[in-house]
Amino acid sequence: MRAWDELVTRCAERRRAEMGGLSDQAFEELLIAVRENPAAFAEAAPERALLVLARALDAYRESRSHDDLLDDEAFEAERARRLEALRAECERALAEDERCLDARLVSLLAADLEPDPLLEGLLSLDREFARELPSGDAWEDVSCRPHLRLRAAVARTCVESSRFRMAQSAALSVMDASPSDPLGARHTHMLACARLEDEPAFDAVLARFSHRESAWSHLARVLLLYKLDRMPAARRALHGLDELCVGGAYALLRPTFVEIYLPDRPEASVCGLAECMMAVREAEPIIADVPDFINWCQGFDWLAASGARFAEKNDLEW
Repeated sequence: MRAWDELVTRCAERRRAEMGGLSDQAFEELLIAVRENPAAFAEAAPERALLVLARALDAYRESRSHDDLLDDEAFEAERARRLEALRAECERALAEDERCLDARLVSLLAADLEPDPLLEGLLSLDREFARELPSGDAWEDVSCRPHLRLRAAVARTCVESSRFRMAQSAALSVMDASPSDPLGARHTHMLACARLEDEPAFDAVLARFSHRESAWSHLARVLLLYKLDRMPAARRALHGLDELCVGGAYALLRPTFVEIYLPDRPEASVCGLAECMMAVREAEPIIADVPDFINWCQGFDWLAASGARFAEKNDLEW
């Protein structure tokens, strides 16, 4: 979530509506002024709430910068502390505007609940904040973005809680409302397709986005073909994951802890290591449900060797 960018847009659009008749050039100048000092323009309650949340998310991210220096016990204590601090800041944001959906969503996610109660909470928010989204690409309306983030979180949590058809439906609702799909609901959809052995739906969503590949598409393809018992094709797909995703073999064979998304996936290079680690983390409920899958992957010496080389080159544990 680019909270500061959205705050700037909200403040500038409100000021333009109040002033009326601004030319495009004048609006660009207004945007520059707001960008230089967003806090000075955050006058309405929704903007003040978003200002609190933007600062809180910055503080949360900064507090993670020294995690690598902590042992497991200290890390868990520090993680619990910062999540609680973030939830407290969300309450401050809600004191400014009780209808700040992003603050409600971040607070719920930061509670670090198990998948079933988390999904229950997300669906409750979805009902409470239900609204009809505009035609076209709803992402272009900054006021719609919290609703899209909520629906994307619902889709991901459906995968986490093994509700795969529900995950497909929720992800499709995000893609239909926002065809540009900046939140990557297509990635969630493809993982659900893999678990459901739904190759036509997988191919359709990949075609919908011009066959743009990602760590999720590569991993989902391997899982899908493996579950369909098309082993030569699955092996070729596994080669693709290894060769086309940076650290793909390492991420698959040595899964790494990935923090909860607050409120959506962090940005990452396409098919880079961070994207691979997120894809493997999100696919864990599927991988766990296919108990021989990892053993099958580990049976290929070239995959294990690739993972080991990547670990050695990047000073990672293997």
